[in-house]
Amino acid sequence: MAKVNYSVIMDQHNTARAMGYELHISPKKSEELCRVLRGMSLRGARKYIEDIIIMKRAVPFKKYTEGAGHKPGIGPGKYPINAAREIRKIMINAEGNASYNGLDPEHMKIAHIVTKKGRVIQGMMPRAMGRATPKNTDTVTIEMILQES
Repeated sequence: MAKVNYSVIMDQHNTARAMGYELHISPKKSEELCRVLRGMSLRGARKYIEDIIIMKRAVPFKKYTEGAGHKPGIGPGKYPINAAREIRKIMINAEGNASYNGLDPEHMKIAHIVTKKGRVIQGMMPRAMGRATPKNTDTVTIEMILQES
């Protein structure tokens, strides 16, 4: 297991950061959700993620639109519930890190959020007549940096 570093270096006096390592969520859905959350205030992002989890708001898909049905007002979109739950955990962790460092989490925004490809967990699915098909699981590493505005 290699050490994963943050992809950007920001001022540590007014930022807080958190990382989720090798999460078992979809890389495509997490990338689309991170694109939407980038630049949002922490309060707005929390509300947005809660709306996704209860399927009140959909995430607009810009890059990976295949199979995404059209949602009212946004075009192609989906409800990435599992990715939203994992990002909510990372957001709570970053918020706790901010309050520990003496920053006010209510006046922070998401300055940097990005997904990285994690390791691939190898698996095999048995088939008929002694054959097997690969059944691999992709993992995702998500890093988040909050900045005081």
